[in-house]
Amino acid sequence: MSMPIVAIVGRPNVGKSTLFNRLVGKKLALVDDRPGVTRDRREGEVRLGHLRFRILDTAGLEEAEADSLAGRMRAQTEAAIAEADAVLFVIDARAGLLPADQPFAELVRRSDKPVILLANKAEGGAGMAGAYEAFALGLGDPVPLSAEHGEGMGDLLDALEAVLPEPDDEDDEEGGEGKPLKVAIVGRPNAGKSTLINRMLGEDRLLVGPEAGITRDSISIDWEWRGRRIKLHDTAGMRRRARIDDKLEKLAVSDGLRAVRFAEVVVVLLDATIPFEKQDLTIVDLVESEGRALVIGLNKWDLVADQPGLLKDLKEKATRLLPQVRGAAVVPLSGLAGEGIDRLMHAVTSTAEVWNRRISTAKINQWLSEATQANPPPAVSGRRVKIRYATQVKARPPHFALFGNQLDALPKSYTRYLVNSLREAFELPGVPIRLSLRTSKNPFDKSE
Repeated sequence: MSMPIVAIVGRPNVGKSTLFNRLVGKKLALVDDRPGVTRDRREGEVRLGHLRFRILDTAGLEEAEADSLAGRMRAQTEAAIAEADAVLFVIDARAGLLPADQPFAELVRRSDKPVILLANKAEGGAGMAGAYEAFALGLGDPVPLSAEHGEGMGDLLDALEAVLPEPDDEDDEEGGEGKPLKVAIVGRPNAGKSTLINRMLGEDRLLVGPEAGITRDSISIDWEWRGRRIKLHDTAGMRRRARIDDKLEKLAVSDGLRAVRFAEVVVVLLDATIPFEKQDLTIVDLVESEGRALVIGLNKWDLVADQPGLLKDLKEKATRLLPQVRGAAVVPLSGLAGEGIDRLMHAVTSTAEVWNRRISTAKINQWLSEATQANPPPAVSGRRVKIRYATQVKARPPHFALFGNQLDALPKSYTRYLVNSLREAFELPGVPIRLSLRTSKNPFDKSE
């Protein structure tokens, strides 16, 4: 099967070159300085997760002389779209929608090609208001990302998977249930990740041994569990980088990080004899910040199974230490003895369903009315904050937007109350919940 082609399209200065460099993985020289249209776009080969595709970048047009710019932009953009199997339409989330975005949006809309709308420069959740403006383009849900900081690449992968053919997998419709569920198994070195995966596969596919850190790379393995196709990632142990202690906590091995980004469900494997060490909590923070679904595996359970009440204690400890993923499944297992694997996989598949869940706007607004009646938002400068309307803007993980007045003045404690209330009302255990607050009118209320 020939490699699919994806075109990056958008007005100047939205970050197309940065996105191209991020995807290709190296800084290719900018456009040739020779005159002529042929060099006005760059091409590169991309490996994103397990996808392989060619990327076309039209950013070089921004270097053209002003008088010929508009015509050349249109011609090159049209040529790139015509050649592409899918289009990444990029806007600047911080600037919001500008008139200059419209002609490009028009070209993309007319093309009848699958379009992924990217709201770039949304690092740290900034510019979400601009991302919501992009709904007005009628090109589907915007994917917020930061090409410069590499945030949101997992969401981009999910969106591309939905429109590009599966690589080297002609029989994707056969067997299993559609696309494989991507599961990463991460944890401190020597938590028993490789032993567990070998037991799951029923063969010694991975090298195991008592030395910590024996797995050098992230390995992806196709597997089937009860008719469900699974893509398993075993990762090098998330370990402290030598003598950069203050930095560790920031990051673990980059390969493990990559596996977390491209997984849907992450199993954080703890050693049940020494659970919830500081590094375990750091790994869970990483999983949450990447927006992945979480399951906690208590490995080596056979060594502590004789301690009455331990499981209950550890579940309570998980609730206390990991409020950001409240309700995450805590599964006792033994990779060595092959116990608890079915329990673990049931937890993985049900958490994946929660992560993918979409809730109707009517139900969310019914929840909002009950939640704000039970505990009204506080007053700010003598004026009560009013939350008028709520909706779910995306799944994977569940992301909700609230609209109202003075929402930026809501205290953290109240947004925490709303997140916990959402989690409880709609049964969303073990997944990060994103909440965006937007001060604006209710789009459905014509009376204002």
